[in-house]
Amino acid sequence: MNAEDSLKLARRFIGLPLEKRQMFLAALQKEGVDFSQFPIPAGVEAEDRQALSHAQQRMWFLWHLDPQSGAYNLPAAVRLSGRLNQAALEQAFASLIERHETLRTVFQQQSDDSLLQVSVQQPLDIERIDLSALPPAERESRVAEAAGQQSLIPFDLAQGPLLRVRLLKLDEQEHVLLLTLHHIVSDGWSMNVLIDEFCRFYDAHDQGQTPDFAPLPIQYSDYALWQRRWLGAGEQQKQLDYWLAKLGDEHPVMELPLDHPRPVLPSCRGRRHEQVVDAVLAEQLRGVARQHGVTLFMLLLGTFNILLHRYTGQNDLRIGVPIANRNRREIEGLIGFFVNTQVLRVQLDGQTRLGDLLHDLKETALGAQAHQDLPFERLVEALKLERSLSYNPLFQVMYNHQPEVADVTTLKVGTGLELSVIEWESRSTQFDLSLDTYEKGGQLHAAFTYASDLFEPDSIERLARHWTFLLRSIVNDPQQRVGEIPLLATDEYQQLIADWGRNDGVWPSERPVHELFETAAEKTPVRPR
Repeated sequence: MNAEDSLKLARRFIGLPLEKRQMFLAALQKEGVDFSQFPIPAGVEAEDRQALSHAQQRMWFLWHLDPQSGAYNLPAAVRLSGRLNQAALEQAFASLIERHETLRTVFQQQSDDSLLQVSVQQPLDIERIDLSALPPAERESRVAEAAGQQSLIPFDLAQGPLLRVRLLKLDEQEHVLLLTLHHIVSDGWSMNVLIDEFCRFYDAHDQGQTPDFAPLPIQYSDYALWQRRWLGAGEQQKQLDYWLAKLGDEHPVMELPLDHPRPVLPSCRGRRHEQVVDAVLAEQLRGVARQHGVTLFMLLLGTFNILLHRYTGQNDLRIGVPIANRNRREIEGLIGFFVNTQVLRVQLDGQTRLGDLLHDLKETALGAQAHQDLPFERLVEALKLERSLSYNPLFQVMYNHQPEVADVTTLKVGTGLELSVIEWESRSTQFDLSLDTYEKGGQLHAAFTYASDLFEPDSIERLARHWTFLLRSIVNDPQQRVGEIPLLATDEYQQLIADWGRNDGVWPSERPVHELFETAAEKTPVRPR
């Protein structure tokens, strides 16, 4: 079947009523045809064309619960060094908004309570702040403050805009660009698309040229319509059955040792602790992964599970893992909310060997990949979990690995304009703890993001040290059992086992305790409180 015939069939499928869509898919399956690989058609007219995708519906629901929360803001801060053409910058963002439907979309509830994606035409208002008159140290302090605050300012999903841009001027040759989008119209992959296309648009407008971009094959609303049709015709139930069997009936909350009681209503404020994994250790870890026939992602996920098991004492762990969900050519270059979340269940105890854990994790990860299309929100609904505003349903800890992160410093913009990313510790988070590992510039990086309501920085820094020591331990002996893998360096072990319990006081052993007490009372009859 050629591409044109496949596209015609896809268009026909979307226009059919539900019963006929199911019969249509059943007929294709008998012929050995996988409809999921059919192209996504553009511009198909349907009554529900502007309805939300499953992921957008859940994001709107979460926003509606707490419209003042910034938990689902996606911020980025980029330093621009060199000559900046502000007119070209404005034109670049205008071109981006024209190219991507999601950047001009708002979400409105209709009189019948249905939700629709509504395209609005509103010019982007770039907020400009001039800091050039301040001393250099104060300028940088204001930049850090503004970068940290941008993730906390709420969006109005019904009114928009859902893209905010602030330009901070430090001097004539240096600016900082702050970008924030709401998650309902974007994800991590989309942020990379946005920055890459912004650079290309800026370059063209700076040189007075017409940007040369191939037209996008579809828009996000085309994908949302196709997804609803395909999942609704039976694929959703098939994948749901897999996940229900995989996760079982019990869904324990991760019981990490907290520094503070869990609040009823979390603030979603978080902090980030970053580190670089030693290059030699990173290469050794890749070797251990090859030895066990797993990917680096699977190995690092396994070490994170071991760490959480040792910290909590729990044998049945559930960790959220985001998946890009960009397994189709038509959506690779779109800005939109495609990322899905999977819940990977791992069972282990102190007697589990590393090799057995990695074998089970490999099967779990491959099974999850084969059933990656079920929207997370559909799984939550099907499980009928008791809802709590104080913690995330199904899992409270997230792990994400990116094999290669784009380095914006390699992007060439305009005539001599250099880009660099600004990192900051404070940010928003909807999870208790997240570990992000990523490879950038040939180095393996790790970042722990944690809820400030629950943890103090010292606790997470210690946890990060224990994870690093765990990595070194499995490299030294990949055959160890989980309960035998050391987490503590020699000095920390000595402090815990010996120093903290040490008491050098000498007491007269020939006198009974009550006499010692009387002597102490006579010496200090009144001790101030």
